[in-house]
Amino acid sequence: MGRGAYALARVAVVVRAPAGWLWWPGLLAAGIGALVPGLTGRTAGLAAGAALFVGAALVVFTARRGRYAALARGASRAGKAVILQDRSVTLRIWRRAHRWWLLLAFLAAVASSGVAPAAGGLLMAGAALGLWGKAWWLGRWEREHEALLWLRTESARRGGAAGKEVRGYVLTGTAAGDARPGGARAGNARSGGARAGTRAGGPRAGR
Repeated sequence: MGRGAYALARVAVVVRAPAGWLWWPGLLAAGIGALVPGLTGRTAGLAAGAALFVGAALVVFTARRGRYAALARGASRAGKAVILQDRSVTLRIWRRAHRWWLLLAFLAAVASSGVAPAAGGLLMAGAALGLWGKAWWLGRWEREHEALLWLRTESARRGGAAGKEVRGYVLTGTAAGDARPGGARAGNARSGGARAGTRAGGPRAGR
């Protein structure tokens, strides 16, 4: 990368990376669970699952928001030497690192239907909804401040987007990277391919 260069990943992309991998397996697990009578019965299981869905969404959405806000307020402007990691690369790295945990979570959600049908799957889906909500909240911050939030890739791998390893966020203009505010895929997103990303000082650096 050159002297002084380091890679950055979008904060919102890191936050929303698990969402799809919790949402669809969660709904599948809930659908499978709805076919099982369970110890509590389907009606009680679905009612418990609905409560878990709402509760998980709220907990995940509100968790550590103060930490995110503090890091955003203290963010510094990115230098020209940094490498902006593509959205697809960030998602692929997260998926590879957590694929076995996701499989175990899915199997546990299906198995829990023997007690409360669909409850485990709806819990997973609720957590996914909370992550999407948090990414939307970050996107609103980015639109209001006309800047995108990034963090060093090694910090994201070790502790997530707001873990203890994260010392601070970095700001770029809204034209940088290949994802919209909030981390959603841009309409003209490039394929991540084998490249790590682009330099912040390049033509896509924006403001």
